[in-house]
Amino acid sequence: MDWRLIVDGMVARSASFSLAQLRGYPRSSHITLIACEEGWSYIAEWNGVQLAHILDAVGALPEARYAVYRSFQKDWWDSLDMADALHPQTILTLGMNGTDLPVGFGGPLRMRVPRQLGYKSVKYITHLTVTDNIKTFGKG
Repeated sequence: MDWRLIVDGMVARSASFSLAQLRGYPRSSHITLIACEEGWSYIAEWNGVQLAHILDAVGALPEARYAVYRSFQKDWWDSLDMADALHPQTILTLGMNGTDLPVGFGGPLRMRVPRQLGYKSVKYITHLTVTDNIKTFGKG
């Protein structure tokens, strides 16, 4: 599979990361609850790369205020302010419960934001844009 994460916007170096590259970075792991506003929840062990590590690798500019992340699914995106994006528990998830992240749980790459409701943990991430303004996202 040639899944790639494109990172662009307010960065010193735009980049495109393969799953192998992401797996090569230091791993972060935590056991946390994911709770959906629709009423379901579960606890799992999530592992992946801290979003902060990727933002550092591309040189996110100091004036950037948000990280906008998009799924391959049409019009499915969300954003984090930089405080949440840089939090150590915010990870680009590659694994769950000791195995690769299953497709049904967003594999091969899912944003995992345990300090937020489940909708912030968007599945099938393919694109990350660092920006100082989110008003134009999701339009047209």
